[in-house]
Amino acid sequence: MEVLPYIVILALLAALAAALKKMFGRKALPAEGTPPQGGEACATCSSPAGKCLQECALESAVADVEYFDDEELDRFKGRRSDDYTDDEAAQFAEVMYTMKPEEVKDWVVSLGLRGVSLPDQLKDEAMLLME
Repeated sequence: MEVLPYIVILALLAALAAALKKMFGRKALPAEGTPPQGGEACATCSSPAGKCLQECALESAVADVEYFDDEELDRFKGRRSDDYTDDEAAQFAEVMYTMKPEEVKDWVVSLGLRGVSLPDQLKDEAMLLME
């Protein structure tokens, strides 16, 4: 009977080790050029086929910031997307509706690179324009 506590402790340690390995274990990276797994394609990315969305995000993060005649929006840098008044969101809408639909994605990326969040009031409309 004195062995039973040790067996229980050993089982708990094994379960803890398995849980930690699952949480912090390295995932195998797919070979270069392999399409993403899980049924999610890079269709949301405007890059050549077979290029992962993460690669696109990394490339845009080091790219030069492109302005869309919207320098005045830089004053909202660091603001949370749910912290805009309707009048402030209208300033973003004015810029968004003057551009071509295919430019909206690049504009949203540009805002992100500049630390400016798109107001929640416009996110649905921006997504519709990007499609």
